[in-house]
Amino acid sequence: MGGRSDNKAGYFDKLKGLLEEYKSIFIVSVDNVSSQQMHEIRVALRGKGVVLMGKNTMVRRAVKGFMNDTPEYERLLPFVKGNVGFVFTNAELKDIRDIILSNKVAAPARAGAVAPADVWVPAGNTGMEPGKTSFFQALGVPTKIARGTIEITTDLKLVEAGTKVGASEATLLNMLNISPFTYGMGISQIYDAGNTFPPNVLDIEEAQLLKSFSSAITTIAAISLVANFPTLPSVMHSVMNSYKKVLAVAISTEYEWDEIKELKDRIANPDAYASAGPAATTSDAPVAAAAEEKKEESEAEESGDEGFGGLFD
Repeated sequence: MGGRSDNKAGYFDKLKGLLEEYKSIFIVSVDNVSSQQMHEIRVALRGKGVVLMGKNTMVRRAVKGFMNDTPEYERLLPFVKGNVGFVFTNAELKDIRDIILSNKVAAPARAGAVAPADVWVPAGNTGMEPGKTSFFQALGVPTKIARGTIEITTDLKLVEAGTKVGASEATLLNMLNISPFTYGMGISQIYDAGNTFPPNVLDIEEAQLLKSFSSAITTIAAISLVANFPTLPSVMHSVMNSYKKVLAVAISTEYEWDEIKELKDRIANPDAYASAGPAATTSDAPVAAAAEEKKEESEAEESGDEGFGGLFD
């Protein structure tokens, strides 16, 4: 009894130390993951993260004990179910995600296992003798005899994703040397800085976040201006709109200040400023004259060529 309690206390201490050292946790599913795969994943994560396994009841008890000091750990509890483990890290989440998901191995179909994906039997020659034709027929696999062997005539979906693999289907797949499934760690949830979120959040690009953020700011500013309720996004627009009203009042009255004098003068004497526009084009006049002169010379040469052509004809 003493040894068991010591082991439990040691596990609690290790879990608490990891929670304090690392800010991010991947809650991973480890169904059908072999001990060799676990070793390879630990090696791949060396220096970047730590893998910790444990019984769910013990993990729940430990986390509940830590919640007095850190209430955010409560967000972990709903996901401590099934065959799960933890990967602790302070590294870039996308990099760790890729390491976790990259370690997968092909596995043969086993009777009673739930298919994670559709399983297809491709058309082609099986190399089997005709005596096994009845086995294929029992499973509804279309076949014919070609050159003394069984040939599957069309592709066939043998097992649908989410359904259990039958004994006959597993036997056939093994006979055809088809290993349709790949097994490895899966990621069910990510805990980061006190929040939990699904792994597909990591696929959101920075440009998408900035676009959503900009759209939200625009919406808040529009609502604030309509409701006449000042907010940080609407302050700039309110100041600009107020300044426009001040300009309108100044133009309509005798009231003015240094910055408004030129604007009022432009409105009162538009002809005085009209020469400013064409003045910018006067520098282009020599270029235009040269182009026109070159055009006239070219036309003169062409007309001269035509005249000589008529003489020689």
